[in-house]
Amino acid sequence: MNRRTYIKNSLIFGTLGLASFSAFKWFEFSKQIDPKTLWDKKELIGELAEVIIPETDTPGAKAASVNVYIINVLLNCTDAKQQNKFLTGLDDLENYSIDKYGKTFLKCNLTEKDAIVEHFADHSGYSNRLINKINNKLLGEPFYSKLRNLTIEGYCLSQLGATQGLAYDYIPGKFESCIPLQKNQKSWATK
Repeated sequence: MNRRTYIKNSLIFGTLGLASFSAFKWFEFSKQIDPKTLWDKKELIGELAEVIIPETDTPGAKAASVNVYIINVLLNCTDAKQQNKFLTGLDDLENYSIDKYGKTFLKCNLTEKDAIVEHFADHSGYSNRLINKINNKLLGEPFYSKLRNLTIEGYCLSQLGATQGLAYDYIPGKFESCIPLQKNQKSWATK
């Protein structure tokens, strides 16, 4: 066999291999999930949300039932690609926890949980913005970004988050378009 034929065949087989892997990955992320799979991970999602918004002098994400909000949004408002990416992220998190600490995420102590979540926050995307945009478009938002955004959104939309975690004026006396925050005042829940 001559060199040109060998190089040509190598390029063809390499391209076919890469295309088949990409097609397999796309097919894997496009299949429908069973809603029970997400509901079975309710406690894990609640713990992750609690690490992101912990309970202090205000209620945390777990008290605001953010995990139920996250699951409902994933099941009812996201496509199969994003649902699969989220479930894969949860599995990766559990595997990382077992590899690093020898136990599941729920059995880890608070400092271990913080370290695990920080690891996933640091490795949630690429350093290049263009590659991140392409990845988000083709495969969906990264696991940690989706988890963080839904946790914050769910907390701010919950009654506990809006009334106790944020400054909430149920019936404002008058409309003022721009009000400066007082010292140590919470952010406004309403605009």
